[in-house]
Formats: sequence, structure tokens, C-alpha cells
Amino acid sequence: MTNVSPEEEERRKKYIFDHMAPRRQKHILKKGYEAWDPFIKPKDPIDMRTDVTKRTTQTLVSEFLHTCSAESYTNEFGRGAFEICHGIINNDEKFRGMFEFVCWYREHLKKEGKLE
Repeated sequence: MTNVSPEEEERRKKYIFDHMAPRRQKHILKKGYEAWDPFIKPKDPIDMRTDVTKRTTQTLVSEFLHTCSAESYTNEFGRGAFEICHGIINNDEKFRGMFEFVCWYREHLKKEGKLE
């Protein structure tokens, strides 16, 4: 807490403790009253994972799907794009392998004249 004397903080701590249910007090005493901190700051919210361009999975998939005509993809198509995007951003080996294979396969098809 900010700008609070140690005496005031202890008074507040005791007040909180005294107004708790006996079962909760027993739990705190078991772990140690001195170690208990009722004023712990909340943890930061989960960080949003992004790729090297600072885009989230949702942003990347949305941008990708906007390049496709609405008639050319299904829910499964979109789900697949989302899954691989999520896997790549999380650096999941399975999805990195899928990505590398797709890149290799595209080049392979180009060399054989099967893809423009």
C-alpha cells in the first residue's frame, strides 16, 4: 500500500483478520500470520501473445481471411488458419513443422510447374 505507516498497515491487517470467518483465520494461522499479506497487489493480466510484427493471432487470421473471398472458405478453413497461426505464435514444434512443410511444398510445386 502507498503512503501508509507500518503501524497503520498492521492495524488494517488485524482488522481484516478479525472480521474473517474462523475457518479462514485458522488457515492463515496455520501458514503464519506474519507471512500473510492481505494487501498483495493483483497479478498482471495475461500477456497477449504476438508474432514478430506485434500482431495477435486474431489479427493475423482476420487479415488472412480478408484476402480470401467469403465463398472460398468454410468454418473448418478458418479454424485451420487459426490453429496453425496460434501454434506458430506459441512456437509449437508441431505447427512449425507444418509451416515449414507447406513452404517447402509450395516451392516444390512451383519448380514442377504445378503452381503459378
